[in-house]
Amino acid sequence: MPDPDQQKDEPKQNRKENRKETEWSFPKTILKKQERKLRARKNEGHHLWFGLGMFGLVGWSVSIPTLIGVFLGVWMDRMWPGRPSWTLTMLLVGICAGCWNAWFWVKRESRKGED
Repeated sequence: MPDPDQQKDEPKQNRKENRKETEWSFPKTILKKQERKLRARKNEGHHLWFGLGMFGLVGWSVSIPTLIGVFLGVWMDRMWPGRPSWTLTMLLVGICAGCWNAWFWVKRESRKGED
């Protein structure tokens, strides 16, 4: 958040330019969303299969790293027993890696529609 004292020193012209940029960015955002929605309506036939495929992709992208993390954690607990629970630690690492992986694939698929 800008400092009010600093804002007083800022020339009025700069504040007007910033306001104009903000005013123009909102309609651009709305236009992009409208175009994306119209493109989606044109491709109505594959929404069900695409949705199911994306659902499966996200599910497997999260579950496989999570299971690998659990198995690795159990193995580490057997090899190096001690105070920190390697199973829980690797479970969290697996979940984080899986969520990042799913985010990556969803982001990649959403960019394909924009091209």
